[in-house]
Amino acid sequence: MRITLPAGRRFLTALAGLTFGILVAPATAQAPELAMLGSLQTGGWDVQVRGEDGAKRVCVRTGRELIQLRHQGKQCSRVVVEDEASLVTVQYSCKGDGYGRTTIRKETAQLVQINSQGIEGGLPFHFNAEARRVGGC
Repeated sequence: MRITLPAGRRFLTALAGLTFGILVAPATAQAPELAMLGSLQTGGWDVQVRGEDGAKRVCVRTGRELIQLRHQGKQCSRVVVEDEASLVTVQYSCKGDGYGRTTIRKETAQLVQINSQGIEGGLPFHFNAEARRVGGC
C-alpha cells in the first residue's frame, strides 16, 4: 500500500525538510568559538604596551588570557563580536568593576597585536600592545 500526499502537503513537507537542513547544517559546520586564540603557542608571553616602559609577563594556556589584560582574574561575562581566522574581538563586562572591548590580531602563533579599551575602577583605559611568546610559564 502506497500513501500519496496531496500536492500542497508534498510541497510543505519538502519545504520543511529543506528549511531544517539549512538551519542545522551551518551549526554543525562551524569552527569552535575563538579558535584563533587556541592556535597560539602556550607558554610565557611578554605584553609590551606601546608608549610604556617594561613588558608584562602573562602565562598563556588557552589564548583567552589575553582578552582581559586590565581585568585579569576577574569573572566577567563575554560576548564574541568578531571571530575570524586571524582576528577576534570580544566585549566583556565585569559586574561592579567595569568593562572592556579587546581586539587581538594574530601575526604568527607566537606574535599578536592587541587593542583594548574600556573602564576599570571607574576610569577609562585604552592601549595598543604587542604580545610575543618568550618561553615557558
